[in-house]
Amino acid sequence: MQALPSWQLFALCVLTWGTTWYAITWQIDATSPEVGVAWRFSLAALVVLAAWAWRGGRLRFGAAQHLRLALQGAFMFSLSYVAIYHAERHVPSGLVAVGYAASPLVNGLGARWLFGAPLTARFVAGGVAGVTGVALVFAPQFRAADAGGAVALGAALTVLAVALSSAGSLIASRNRTHEIPFWPALGYGMAWSALLTWTLVLAGGYDPLPPATVRWWAALAYLTLAGTVLTFAAYLRG
Repeated sequence: MQALPSWQLFALCVLTWGTTWYAITWQIDATSPEVGVAWRFSLAALVVLAAWAWRGGRLRFGAAQHLRLALQGAFMFSLSYVAIYHAERHVPSGLVAVGYAASPLVNGLGARWLFGAPLTARFVAGGVAGVTGVALVFAPQFRAADAGGAVALGAALTVLAVALSSAGSLIASRNRTHEIPFWPALGYGMAWSALLTWTLVLAGGYDPLPPATVRWWAALAYLTLAGTVLTFAAYLRG
């Protein structure tokens, strides 16, 4: 990841996340969104932390560092993805893609407001152009969608998911200043998010066992390895 320029990391995220919205639909008809998210980030955390430990990396951190990583995981992974899985029950996946296309712009505005980070007209123009382009690509889906309360709910959940994810990104940017190595920070953030999501599963009384179908497990493998481990490593490195 460190050897790749920012534009390649960005392209990797766009190409992979652009397909994960559809892969999510392979799971939400068979299990609750909370169960899908809990399994996804549990396995992703296991992969990242196991790989870090195999390389001989340090896994022990203080309580204050874990608190920061738990906040990052709660917003960036757990709560935002539960919201987005629920949103995809009500709206076409294209609308979700449009919502997340706006997240870099939202992140930039948030960093400017909270941390005084520079925000250029070129960045804003690029963000608006990106959202517009994704909206044009998925315009046929929007025209085919039925109007009504379900679509409004799905749109509201998408907005909520983007806001939560952006908050997580801003927390992650602050966490990088506290001398936590990148990979354990990513892994522990996912682990804390999984713990929170499993709590939601138990509180909601959902069946935690996934269905024994190739379709569901294939989606889980893709969402875990490509849509989580690979893309978040690229996104947070970029």
